[in-house]
Amino acid sequence: MVKGSDTTVSVKRVQAGDVYVRVSSIGDKGVRPFVLVPGIGVASNYFERLAPNLNEFGPVYAVDLPGFAGVPHPEDAMTIRQYADLVGKVIDELELVDPVIVGHSMGTQVVTDLVARRPEISTVVLIGPVINPAERVLLKQGLRFTQAAVHEPGRVKALAFSAYLFCGMKWFSRILPKMMTFPMERALPHVKADTLVIRGEFDAVAPSDWVRRVGELLPSSRLWEIPGAAHSVMYAHAEEVAKLCVEHAEQPIEYDEGGVLRVFRHEGEGEAGEMFDPSAADVVASVRGRVRESIGMVTGDDDLIAEGKTEHGEAMQRAHARAEGEHDAEDGAKDAAGAGEPA
Repeated sequence: MVKGSDTTVSVKRVQAGDVYVRVSSIGDKGVRPFVLVPGIGVASNYFERLAPNLNEFGPVYAVDLPGFAGVPHPEDAMTIRQYADLVGKVIDELELVDPVIVGHSMGTQVVTDLVARRPEISTVVLIGPVINPAERVLLKQGLRFTQAAVHEPGRVKALAFSAYLFCGMKWFSRILPKMMTFPMERALPHVKADTLVIRGEFDAVAPSDWVRRVGELLPSSRLWEIPGAAHSVMYAHAEEVAKLCVEHAEQPIEYDEGGVLRVFRHEGEGEAGEMFDPSAADVVASVRGRVRESIGMVTGDDDLIAEGKTEHGEAMQRAHARAEGEHDAEDGAKDAAGAGEPA
């Protein structure tokens, strides 16, 4: 998490007929905005570590689509196209000029369908794209999800569990066939935007062969794999993913890299994907924020959701700053000790 990044969350609704999209945003200044679209069943919380890192470059808007994170849904199951149209309405209503569109898991389908029909969008990021057409079988995908989940941090598993409770099995089971049958491989060639594709080393849901195929189908692409990561790579490895996203936005693709999948080597301090340990006070504040946010979701109180998200984000920021301070102190002690040694 970038030191001093904005943690104040604003929440608003973008209405579309009988449904609405909840949009959580941080920051209002920067080079270009980011729009983040999560996967099936989960909430914008999946981007809570990525968003502050992106905010150094521009404002960030993370969406909760109908049926997820407590947002009401219609009686009939929504299609990927309908979800894509809602994301388009968010872009239009908020008057976002050429935002960087980021999709994760099923969100990559939503983003691909949208951008394939909106050539004015120039920059896209697909994280853990689904579904691999060679494994478009429910039991196989269940196995792949389980294989990836083994490598996910405990925080991600807890987020997923709470998100699926809000979604409910009834709505999840209605949307799942839409995700399973969406022909992403047919939509990809129509995406004219420069597209960054990211996968985690242990992401069995988006295997390397499929990600390479995604790159081959896209007219303009670059592909990266992050070691040690799984399907929710943008959570445990938020800093690395943010670095790739910002560099992608700053450096348009000069030539299509096709299906070349490169491995990202972390050059920063500490271990790649390192998760910091918060203090007891930070844990209390974080949990309190989560409780407020959950109550807000149940009651439809957007202000309470914003308060909860902000409190949780501030606790994470303090924990990260403390961890960085301790790390710097350790490095200073080592340097001092080294300076005292004979040459």
